[in-house]
Amino acid sequence: MESWNSAKKILGHKYLALAFRLLLGATFIYAGVYKIGYAGEFAESIASYQIVPYWAVNILAIIFAWTELICGMLLVAGIRSKSAVTMIGVMLALFTAAMSITLIRGISTGCGCFSGVDAPMTWKAPARNIIWIAMAVHVYYFDSIFHLERIIFTGISEISHAIHSHLPDADLASHTRPRPGQQRTDRENQL
Repeated sequence: MESWNSAKKILGHKYLALAFRLLLGATFIYAGVYKIGYAGEFAESIASYQIVPYWAVNILAIIFAWTELICGMLLVAGIRSKSAVTMIGVMLALFTAAMSITLIRGISTGCGCFSGVDAPMTWKAPARNIIWIAMAVHVYYFDSIFHLERIIFTGISEISHAIHSHLPDADLASHTRPRPGQQRTDRENQL
């Protein structure tokens, strides 16, 4: 029981989640940049799976490449990490399903993950994706440190609080404007 608690502590550690977040983010930035730079080659990789209709190949190549890049950047920066890692997890699940279907059908093609001139795909590619999906799930549940988003919003909140706590109530009242039709002169207020 004690070893289970130790393993649970290690597996749920925030620095492990940070490492997974940065690894997934960097991997998807790299993959996205390559696919954007070689969009035609990536579209050919998608077409070689023989799953997507021909009219959707180019659209999917653009959408997947840019989504990978944007989600990777968000993960590395720690901005909307849960949303970004969810998108990455969904893409990984789609890629894994497409790879598995292609392998079961016996179609010989590269995976198209990081370059268009990959060696023929084997079952190692879907297995690698399953490991990455596990990392994404871990990040979703345990990631809690070094988020740029929290730093920015905490700073803005602290500045706002500091401004409002230093203004006396009388100063705030004098800076507010009365609504039209509710203006009164000082003489009327004294009566």
